[in-house]
Parts: sequence; C-alpha cells; structure tokens
Amino acid sequence: MELIKDTIQSVISSLFKKKQAVPEDDFGVLLKKVLTKKELEHIRVNNFRNGVLWVKVDSSAQLYALNLRKEDFLQRLSKEKGDLKSIRFYLGEVK
Repeated sequence: MELIKDTIQSVISSLFKKKQAVPEDDFGVLLKKVLTKKELEHIRVNNFRNGVLWVKVDSSAQLYALNLRKEDFLQRLSKEKGDLKSIRFYLGEVK
C-alpha cells in the first residue's frame, strides 16, 4: 500500500511541476513583455500555426485598441520569435 501512495504522490507532483513550467519560447511569456497587465487580462493566446499567432480578445473595445498597436507588437515579438509573420486578434471568450 505504501508503494502506491508514493507513486501517486510522485505522479501528482510531476504533473504540477509540468503545469507550472513555461517554455521560454511560449508566446504567453513573450506577450507579457509587450502588453500591459490590463491588456493581458483581456486576451488569451489560442494558436500559432503557419507563422500566424491567433489571440482571443474578450471585448470589441480591447480588440480595437490591440489592433491599433498590432504592428508594434509584431515587430517586437518577431525579434524574439523569428518565424512569427502575423498576429490575428479576434473576439472570443477569455477564461
């Protein structure tokens, strides 16, 4: 019985560590460098494929504000992530 308990604790702790670990090239980490805390509350990175970063935004007002600064974000993020070609903001539920 003691072995099962140890095994379960080991599995749970390793899952928790993996959940906390964020890879360096993760866009969530990169976006923290270019967005304000308030802006980060209104977005969620959804996908990255074919050089396009898809970001959900929870309101049309935030969508408009982010689109105004999209070129700046693209320049700053492409320095960190060279294969980034475009950013697409779109309305969606962020939670």
